[in-house]
Amino acid sequence: MTAWTAHVTVATVIEKDGKFLFVEEHTETVTHTVFNQPAGHVECGETIIEAAIRETMEETGHTVEVTHLLGMYTYTPPMFPDRTYFRFCFLAKSIDYDPNAALDTDIVGAVWMTLDELKESARARSPLVIKAVQDALSGQKYPLSLIYEHQNSPLISNLDA
Repeated sequence: MTAWTAHVTVATVIEKDGKFLFVEEHTETVTHTVFNQPAGHVECGETIIEAAIRETMEETGHTVEVTHLLGMYTYTPPMFPDRTYFRFCFLAKSIDYDPNAALDTDIVGAVWMTLDELKESARARSPLVIKAVQDALSGQKYPLSLIYEHQNSPLISNLDA
């Protein structure tokens, strides 16, 4: 039996004129492309907000300002019962766009769609993609101050000893 693995991920929900920014991407589990929010794993040494900003730029070419926490979601894919994804989803707004940005290799491109268009495509990467847009449309949002991310530094580490 494979050991259970937790994955800490981030995603951004970006709305403009009634449409949301999605990425069309290849995944390891299906032969066709799927739609997802700009999203990815938190890397060593970065905060979850830094990860959300980085992933959005790497996958869409958009520089964003994270404005609110939308929610925290968990998902265990049926085909991988030994994995659970802990997703911190943020509301963000685009503050700059580089149409020539080199996108991650698994990204086909970025696309703006309504929730109905996403549902009609039947290609949401997971149920979390639709749920996050529904939550954003319902007005759900939490202040970023809800999140405390302790930053290690030599001074703080010495105080904790």
